[in-house]
Amino acid sequence: MLSELSEINSYLPMLAGLLILSVAAVVVAFITKRLWLALVRLLVTRRHATWDDALVHHNVFGRLGQLVPAILVYKAVPLVPDLPDWADAVVQNIATAWIVLSIVMTASATLTAINTIYEKNPISRERPIKGFIQLGQIALWTVGIIVVIAALIDESPAIMLSGLGALAAVSMIVFQDILLSLVASVQLTSQRIIRVGDWLEMPAYNADGDVTDVALYNITVQNWDNTITTIPTSKLVNGAFKNWRGMTEVGGRRIKRSINIDLNSIRSLADDELRRFSEFALLKDYIASKEQDLDAYNAALDSPGEGGVNLRRLTNIGTFRAYIYNYLKNHPKIATDMTLIVRQLQSGSDGVPIEVYCFCNDTNWFNYEGIQSDIFDHLFSIAPEFGLQVYQRPAGMDVQQLASKTT
Repeated sequence: MLSELSEINSYLPMLAGLLILSVAAVVVAFITKRLWLALVRLLVTRRHATWDDALVHHNVFGRLGQLVPAILVYKAVPLVPDLPDWADAVVQNIATAWIVLSIVMTASATLTAINTIYEKNPISRERPIKGFIQLGQIALWTVGIIVVIAALIDESPAIMLSGLGALAAVSMIVFQDILLSLVASVQLTSQRIIRVGDWLEMPAYNADGDVTDVALYNITVQNWDNTITTIPTSKLVNGAFKNWRGMTEVGGRRIKRSINIDLNSIRSLADDELRRFSEFALLKDYIASKEQDLDAYNAALDSPGEGGVNLRRLTNIGTFRAYIYNYLKNHPKIATDMTLIVRQLQSGSDGVPIEVYCFCNDTNWFNYEGIQSDIFDHLFSIAPEFGLQVYQRPAGMDVQQLASKTT
């Protein structure tokens, strides 16, 4: 009995030392968490800078404070009396792993805070670094985990790092998609192919909207219907997509739309119509110039032919095209320094298409649609002034009216 009590008493100093060390570590962790973070927040609130707010938001100082109890345990455990060497080694290995893990977590949070600070700079929309930050975090955590495992098993990290080559070969097969996305992210960022805020259209993924995030593995797009689409970065390099950024940078949004003219309404203009059109402000110079050209051509003819068949005349559809061109050229919302064409396309079963090809100087979607609609509202309404009929394939009421006329 006495021998058992003496054996228990021999363990009391060690147990008391471990208990004191544990309580001291908990107290130090509590003090660090409360006082240290409170002091940091107080200093941050008194400063007008914004970079330290990002460090606090991502808990950089809180993770840094976890080093204090870990270092305390590592330094104080040899002072515990009668602690076996193996137990001392185990506790120190755990404390070492704790220290390394805290450093890795602090560094990872710092990288995230750096990205947050950088995103407040306007240049971040052109050159996002989130992909590079995530790449650095992957490398940091890979090395950190290897060092933590080496510390726990009490082996040199060099031994584990020596097998990293074989691990990398296996990882290239297992994580092929991730590696492709990694390379694609670096390519997209370095070449500034995709930026945050770009209008991206990729039908393969039903993506059509603004790019809200450019990350290492995927691109996030908020579609116009407010749904969210994520696209792997590798698919942007290997697939086809449309980036509308150039439209915004140039300052012109294309209008490409046609009016179909009924073939039966196309004819030459009579003299009284020419006089009337010469009073149009948008056609005055055109009519005068054309009349000079036609008069010179017709005067050079040996014979006008029966009924003036050999004479050149102005047509209502040609004059309408000239009117559209001058109308657009004088429109305040049309970019006259960019391509402006009004052309006649191949005629077909739907009449003769008159295509308007120009650029609106207001790229805002809402304004653009309104301007485009106003232009064609005017063109549809002015076409009858030239004796032209806009073609509409018979359907609905058109068929009923035709049937009533034939009965």
